[in-house]
Amino acid sequence: MRHRKAGVKLNRTPSHRNAMFRNMVTSLLKHERIRTTGPKAKELRRWADHVITLAKRGDLHARRQALAIVREKDVVHKLFETANERFGSVSGGYTRIVKLGRRAGDAAPISMIELVVRQDTKKKKSKKKKVKADPTPAKPAADEKAAKEEAKAKKEVKAEPAPSEKEEETAEKAAAMVEKQADAAVEETAEEAEAKSPAPKADTGDEKEKKSAAKSAPAKKAAAKKDDKAEAEDSGSQDKSKKTE
Repeated sequence: MRHRKAGVKLNRTPSHRNAMFRNMVTSLLKHERIRTTGPKAKELRRWADHVITLAKRGDLHARRQALAIVREKDVVHKLFETANERFGSVSGGYTRIVKLGRRAGDAAPISMIELVVRQDTKKKKSKKKKVKADPTPAKPAADEKAAKEEAKAKKEVKAEPAPSEKEEETAEKAAAMVEKQADAAVEETAEEAEAKSPAPKADTGDEKEKKSAAKSAPAKKAAAKKDDKAEAEDSGSQDKSKKTE
C-alpha cells in the first residue's frame, strides 16, 4: 500500500526520477513549453506549480528552496521577478497540457506542457445613460409645420460661394498694379521738384577774366617792384661810373 506517497514511479529509481524532473522543470521555465509523454507531463505540472508558488512568495527562503530544485540561477531570478505580475492574481493552474497524439516509434502518448499567460478577464460594466423625458409639453401641429417651413427656407438659402483661385489671382494683380502706380507718382513728384529748384548759374567769360585778373594782381605788383629795384640799381651803378671818370 502506498499511503502518503504522492507521484508516480515511471519505472525509475528515486534519484533518477528527481534528476529527470529537475531538468524538465528548468527547461519548462526557461523555454515556457516542452514536449514529453503524457504521464511525465502530468507529474511535471506538480513540480512547476510548486516552484511558481515559491516565486510568488518571493522571500529569501523561497528563493533558496527554488534554487534547490531548478538547475540554473538565471531562470530562478527571472521567474522571481515576473511571477507576481504574471501569476499574482490566481492561485494554481499555471500550466496547460495539450495532447499531440501518439509517438511514431512506440505509440506512446505525446503531450505539450506550457505556461499559461494570464490576463485580466474581468469586464468593466458599461454604464448606460438613462434618457430623461423632456418636461416641456408637446408642440401643436401648426407649430411643427411652421418649424418645418423655416428649416426648408434655411436650406434653400445658398451660402455665398467662396472666392475661386482666379478671382484671388486677379485681386493680387490689381493690388500689384496699384502699388506700381503709387511708386510712379512718387517718382514723378520728385522729378518735378528737381526741375523747379533753381540751377546754379554758370560763370561767363567776363566773370572768369575778372577772377583771373584778381588772382594775378598781387603777382604783377611784386614783379613791378622787382623791376623798379633793378632800374634803381642800374642807375646807381651808372652814377658811380661817371664819378670815377
